Amino acid sequence: MKKIQVLIEDRVDAAKDVVRLVLRRPDGERLPAFTAGAHIDLFLPNGLTRQYSLINDCRKTDCYEVAVSKATNSRGGSSCVHSTLRVGGMLDISEPRNNFPLQPEHDRFLFIAGGIGITPILSMIRYCESQGWNWRLLYLARSRAHAAFFEELRAFDADRVRVHFDDEAGHLFDFADRSFAVEPGVPIYCCGPAPVMKAVNDFSSNHPENPAYFEWFSPPVEAGTEELATGFDVKLKRSGQVVHVPEGKTILEVLEAHGYELSCSCREGMCRTCETGVIDGIPDHRDYVLSQAEREAGRTMMICVSRAISPMLVLDV
Repeated sequence: MKKIQVLIEDRVDAAKDVVRLVLRRPDGERLPAFTAGAHIDLFLPNGLTRQYSLINDCRKTDCYEVAVSKATNSRGGSSCVHSTLRVGGMLDISEPRNNFPLQPEHDRFLFIAGGIGITPILSMIRYCESQGWNWRLLYLARSRAHAAFFEELRAFDADRVRVHFDDEAGHLFDFADRSFAVEPGVPIYCCGPAPVMKAVNDFSSNHPENPAYFEWFSPPVEAGTEELATGFDVKLKRSGQVVHVPEGKTILEVLEAHGYELSCSCREGMCRTCETGVIDGIPDHRDYVLSQAEREAGRTMMICVSRAISPMLVLDV
């Protein structure tokens, strides 16, 4: 994976436990172009790699901006950002990737953001504004103090930006409430914690005229309870080697054990870094990034989580 060295030009608090970083090339040259909803990898000083959405206007590539919320149960990523990254420091990042793009057939949108899930939505809103497209936002947060970019968003009319603060309302937002209404044909773009994503998915399932698109920051809670399927074989096209993937091991883990150095990052099927071509066989997709059309085509898979339905897969490795 190509790495880009950037300078941390600025660091400010965007909300309680949320830090905003401005990243530029040391020589001032422009960074690679990106589209609204895209993210980059941050290669952190503690050796971890984490993905964060780009929040700035995608038409401006003189810098990248990200916002990172300090997770209560951080596995080392967000805590490293908050405790280690400082103005003037250097950092390696990846080129942008987009698993959450605005679909080209849409020109009106309902955005739903829960907490730090506002980050990819913010870039989308900025792009919609530049195109003159119709959009509305439902922004859910624990409190005003935790609502990153609230002051910027409240500048829009109240009929475009609706906010719900759990502490002020005294309860979580109820998607079954009559006040939550979506015009038929309006797509929903959602990013936030798993309960919010599930509620939106349930709503969309009951209202097929409102297709929903999601950006996952962490796997759904129920994903961890899914049992791994029985073992299967994987044939590597380039070498002809056949390896066995037993129950309890992923394709990625087995290939690494056989000495293969493969690109990977999240190991949870959410970042697309380990995407691998499928030459033959039927994948058992368990990721959160492939579209339904890509799943049905079966020509690519995330080897960090996905498995096989057929006894053997032939992969482009």
